[in-house]
Amino acid sequence: MPVAMIITAPGINCDLELAEAFALAGADPRSVHLNALMEEPALLDEADLVGLPGGFSYGDAVAAGRIMAHLMRATLYEALAGALRRGVPMIAPCNGFQVAAQVGLLPGPVPGMDWPPSAPAPSVALAQNTSARFNDRWVRMRVPSNTRCIWTRGLDMATDAAVIPIAHGEGRFMADEEALHGLEDAGQVALRYAPDDNPNGSVGDVMGICDASGLVLGLMPHPERYTRWTQHPFWTRLPDADRVGDPPGLRMFKAAVEHVCDRSTRSSTCAS
Repeated sequence: MPVAMIITAPGINCDLELAEAFALAGADPRSVHLNALMEEPALLDEADLVGLPGGFSYGDAVAAGRIMAHLMRATLYEALAGALRRGVPMIAPCNGFQVAAQVGLLPGPVPGMDWPPSAPAPSVALAQNTSARFNDRWVRMRVPSNTRCIWTRGLDMATDAAVIPIAHGEGRFMADEEALHGLEDAGQVALRYAPDDNPNGSVGDVMGICDASGLVLGLMPHPERYTRWTQHPFWTRLPDADRVGDPPGLRMFKAAVEHVCDRSTRSSTCAS
């Protein structure tokens, strides 16, 4: 089974849900504290997948995800970039998205360029919701037809099942017009809110983005909270035709695990 490394830190509170999602998708989840990784960045060499969980890392002091991102930029950027060079998919829901954007993992280098030797300055941000309130509900989602994200491959968003839970106070995706158009043209917009269901005022209805390789997915919702049909807010009223196969959240994790297994060079990974 591929190893899914889940990076935890003080204030993180969605790591167990993320671990369960990886396990249901066929991976072996292993939680590693950020302090241990900072002391031994080579631990990342054991990972086939990486998860940055949601929560309130370090109490979201200063700003959401700021302290965790600062620590990772200073000590782990090179190891994370190395993992991406060898093709390790990474998912960063909610607080993880805020961290990944500030570390420089998202949106990452422009298509055709390698990861730079040092962390780039952040070029997108997750700001306070326009409502100035914490928003906890389910929203409708859409997958752009040109996205290069490996996590959203095969998602069918044409049914009532195409919803996902959110829970955040600083989820408004911000990018200037040039940067947004660049992401759209490069296929790096991975998910959008339905036009009439944008809960935080994100520009372009952007719910999540990926890097140019499609390996790193950052999104404000929590796909790890939608791995069973019974988690759907009105699952008993869903048409049977909408409940075929796995829920959208679990499909994301299975898509990444399948990607790893299809491309694995490790004899022990995904062995039947």
